[in-house]
Amino acid sequence: MDDYFSGDDDYYYDFEDSMEPLEDDDGDKDRLHRGRGPASQVITKESLLAAQREDLHRVMDLLSLREDQARTLLIHHHWDVDKVIAVFVERGKDKLFAGAGVTVVEHDEFSQQFSSIVMCNICLEEVTAAEITRMDCGHYFCNNCWTRHFIVKINEGQSKRIRCMAHKCNAICYETIIRDLVGTKDPDLAEKFDRFLLESYIDDNRRVKWCPSVPHCGNAIRVEDDELCEVECVCSLQFCFNCSSETHSPCSCLMWELWRKKCQDESETVNWITVNTKPCPKCLKPVEKNGGCNLVRCICGQAFCWHCGGATGVEHTWTTISGHGCGRYSEDHLKKVESSKKDLLRYIHYHNRFKAHTDSFKLESKLRNTILEKTLRLEEKESRSKDFSWVTNGLHRLFRSRRIISYSYVFAFYMFGDMFRKEMTEEEREIKRNFFEDQQQQLEGNVEKLSMFLEEPFDTYAEDKVMEARMNIINLSEVVNNLCKNLYECIENDLLDSLQQKIYIAPYKSHGVEKASELPLRNANSCNAESNSIVNVLLEANLKNNTTNTSF
Repeated sequence: MDDYFSGDDDYYYDFEDSMEPLEDDDGDKDRLHRGRGPASQVITKESLLAAQREDLHRVMDLLSLREDQARTLLIHHHWDVDKVIAVFVERGKDKLFAGAGVTVVEHDEFSQQFSSIVMCNICLEEVTAAEITRMDCGHYFCNNCWTRHFIVKINEGQSKRIRCMAHKCNAICYETIIRDLVGTKDPDLAEKFDRFLLESYIDDNRRVKWCPSVPHCGNAIRVEDDELCEVECVCSLQFCFNCSSETHSPCSCLMWELWRKKCQDESETVNWITVNTKPCPKCLKPVEKNGGCNLVRCICGQAFCWHCGGATGVEHTWTTISGHGCGRYSEDHLKKVESSKKDLLRYIHYHNRFKAHTDSFKLESKLRNTILEKTLRLEEKESRSKDFSWVTNGLHRLFRSRRIISYSYVFAFYMFGDMFRKEMTEEEREIKRNFFEDQQQQLEGNVEKLSMFLEEPFDTYAEDKVMEARMNIINLSEVVNNLCKNLYECIENDLLDSLQQKIYIAPYKSHGVEKASELPLRNANSCNAESNSIVNVLLEANLKNNTTNTSF
């Protein structure tokens, strides 16, 4: 079992649920009040273009459009086919097209031919009809002006939606014309244009994201239903689809980001030092006052006033400090110090428990090979039971629940701290905190029991004692599973649902983080050599961008 570490802190890593799925019969019923879980698929290098064309053909068939027109519609609506269909039904085809800048030309609409010489309204030069290009919107200019316009837009990174040059015309230019005109002058830039169109399927699509693995595995993940979920790529990396960080449920994305920053910056420690110490005016080292007198002396020998930090003499009478007349100790400062100490102790409480469970997981992860060895020895014995999946299922449950407990302390730190202080009275906060902690402690206690039973040398037991260990692990696995569900129900229904500020978490799934399946290559045969070249360029560019990412 591999641990995935993030950053320099040894307590940030993915809990890898690498065992076989539990054989529970509850399936996707674990997904709390959100219906069925999202079907996630891996988009590989070979299936990227096929995935894009799958959505393109749905829109092309529905609205009888060219591929470039369908792409313009989908880019405008962030590759949400359902949104395109909804706007079409609610507002009609004309408004759907107008909003996205799509112009559909009837066959005889532009049947009129140009004369032999035509003036371009951009450069005011007279050119032949062969040097004029007309877009679907009806506006025409010379090829040189079009080409310069396209090159500027591509270099500015606006190539996914290049508008017509005519004043106040919102029509999107025909991508085939863009490719041909730019390719004649700069083939590399034309390839860049195609790459922008292809990468739009991932960059502008809220249901598709690159796997954040480093080094990059070259895959993207697409979810079909709900982007607030946790997924596993075929490279075995598990991550939160919403924020691309490591899996952190039942902690929300916002809470996890704040927690990581707090731990990395050691902000509470810095805050305590700021409140409890003052810099020496001579050597600038932090000095803590351990008495009630305002005259403080640094180890460098410099005396200064604690109240204002100003340098003073070393003599102090009942009324004044030598060379200074600032005043006596401030009660407001005392209150500030006490508040800072309280906040620090609270942070230490939650951080210690968070880290204790992550440390336990790292130790328990070493059980995997031991468990497999125990299972093999049990299988070699002549036993009444030939199925020992209860061992690996129990270990899977232990890993999953240990992760949940660990992140539940991060959730509690923010849920019952300052983040929602204005939304609950102190009495309500206390009631909800006690209710949550009761659920948390029940889960914690049973997880420790499960860990204890799995560490026992049950492979050396007699037949009857093996069957007793089997029942203990099976029962505890089910108890832990139900307690995990209860904890999530408490969080979603009793805590988060009552807040005005809406916070959502990835739902609990009994079988663990869903492993994405590979996208079928139904349309892969339509990818020609040129398209495959575009895919290679895109993946190489994305690989360069991801090698500098140290989040995972």
